[in-house]
Amino acid sequence: MSPQDFSPAYCPSAVSNGFEPQVVAPARSRPRYWLHALLFLLTLATTTIVGASMQYNFERNLPSFDLERDLAGFTLWLRHPALLLTGLPFSLTLLAILLAHEFGHYVACVYYHVDASLPYFLPAPTFTGTLGAFIRIRAPIYSKRVLFDIGVAGPLAGFIFLLPALAIGLAFSKIIPGITHQGALTFGSPALLWLLERAVFPGVPTADIYLHPVARAAWIGILATALNLLPIGQLDGGHILYSMVGDRHKLLSRAFTALLVPIGILFWPGWLLWAVLLLFFGMRHPAIYDPAELGPGRKKLAWLSLAIFILCFTVAPVATGGF
Repeated sequence: MSPQDFSPAYCPSAVSNGFEPQVVAPARSRPRYWLHALLFLLTLATTTIVGASMQYNFERNLPSFDLERDLAGFTLWLRHPALLLTGLPFSLTLLAILLAHEFGHYVACVYYHVDASLPYFLPAPTFTGTLGAFIRIRAPIYSKRVLFDIGVAGPLAGFIFLLPALAIGLAFSKIIPGITHQGALTFGSPALLWLLERAVFPGVPTADIYLHPVARAAWIGILATALNLLPIGQLDGGHILYSMVGDRHKLLSRAFTALLVPIGILFWPGWLLWAVLLLFFGMRHPAIYDPAELGPGRKKLAWLSLAIFILCFTVAPVATGGF
């Protein structure tokens, strides 16, 4: 999943006097609707292919991912393209969660008159079918409150959508002893998934629960939410952190990035890649000269975001083969 593309300019001379600063956006560039639509359709295609493979395996009680079998499935779908329709529950669920996240940011930008693009989706030949989506913010942000609201809106909106998707997906899931440890990939179980599994399948070990493709789409949404809420740099969690602690953001971002290294060594090497990418490309956060406090309401939302992050985070999201 790609981090949110927040790269606004910040005005050093802007100082809050108790009122919300007016954001003066530069001249808007002409929207490239065709590009947004093309990337969305390509991502719909790649995620639908992945979803059709998952549905095929789910109906036959086979592990969710098997590279050789899944590649062979492409030949079948080329001969019978109608079979791809079975992948729509997965793809539409996943894209709805990603759209909710990005439009959370976008609507907040519209509310504050901050020039921002529509979402760009990223199709990819991965087990998810996508690398996520992002919006581009093309205007300065002068207020910590505006930055906070734009940053927090995406994860909250995405979380609101993934919760019912996860519940519905679990309702269609089934019990197959040891299924979690079969196949090419093994998936971690974040706290949110574990709690809902206990409610839907009381007493059943997590390793025996075969997630329906809709639930797997929600799982990917959970992973995306956790990644975006990392309190680092220019990720959503980094914007929330900056809004709260100001200049201490740089030190805390480096500390949280450093924590990813032992987690990556002990549990999942992917965290090492994230640590490197964030250290070199996502650490800097332009300064906002705004002494205004966030206020109690926004601070409560910050704590809620932390709770969502804890529920969504898992030290080992993906592993090859069994644990």
